[in-house]
Amino acid sequence: MTDQIEPDWALLADIGGTHARFAYLKPDDLTPQPIGTYTAEACPQFEMVMEQLCTSIEELDLPLGRLERICLAVAANPSADEIALTNNGWRFRRSELAKMLGCDNMLVVNDFEAVARSVPLLKSDDTVQIGGGEAQSSGVMVAIGPGTGTGVASLIVDGAGEPLVVPGEGGHVDFAPVGDTEIAVLQHLRGQFDRVSIERLLSGDGILNLYRTLCDINGCGMAMRTPEAVGEAAQADTDPMAGEAMALFFAVLGSVAGDLALTLGARGGVYIAGGIVPRYVELMRRSQFRFRFESKGRFSEHNKMIPSFVVTHPNPGLLGVACVSSNT
Repeated sequence: MTDQIEPDWALLADIGGTHARFAYLKPDDLTPQPIGTYTAEACPQFEMVMEQLCTSIEELDLPLGRLERICLAVAANPSADEIALTNNGWRFRRSELAKMLGCDNMLVVNDFEAVARSVPLLKSDDTVQIGGGEAQSSGVMVAIGPGTGTGVASLIVDGAGEPLVVPGEGGHVDFAPVGDTEIAVLQHLRGQFDRVSIERLLSGDGILNLYRTLCDINGCGMAMRTPEAVGEAAQADTDPMAGEAMALFFAVLGSVAGDLALTLGARGGVYIAGGIVPRYVELMRRSQFRFRFESKGRFSEHNKMIPSFVVTHPNPGLLGVACVSSNT
């Protein structure tokens, strides 16, 4: 480092199904400074992540003896001592992690609690609005994020103007099909899973589930083997089933996002985060996302007034966890 860090610092992490992103905070500064990003593919055991992290901390001349606090956002149940990630093999005990880093001042929150906490801090160039509507400054905000899994959380502002995040596991609610194609998809997926949640469709694996199912229903061979390949083929218009899979993905996302807007009264807007959607904003614009968001029968006019945004900020989870850490 060219500048010596001030004495005390905070360690931040956003640990999801694919990436573990680490950053630090200097005293009296809410801007996360990057330490490193490690993947589940390169580090299949969490011990390997910690080895990489400790090396990066040493390279940055961050003194562990002056580590003041730790705040982790995890795609898992944050309340247990053993943190078990929902969509990969990472496991660690918070007590052992605290001992390794020499800091007992540790807070663990749900990863989408951190994403939702970042929403009021996003600038205009951190989001892209899809469709109409106007956000009310005091309204409930909802964040949903298709990625390795599907995160959901909401944020309200209390009477004193302080933000309050309400975390949840909305990605695991039942999938409710709309129309014959989605009914056929549900019936097909029920042959593979005991229960079909929206995460079975609105995630990386969900894109593959949709693509595979449409290929089976239409008697086509599967040319794509990864969600990235499906998305790229849809963008290039080189595979009809890939195009249909991504169109269906966004249609279902629109329905789910619109249902969340209704359920939670999201006058402050619905924010689409996660690792998938920001890559495919133009596909989303051309899809039925907003139509399905608004198509709520007697409450269609209600939902037309609620805006929907794609979050394009590269690390909203770290931005949010920085706020969570600083407010503890």
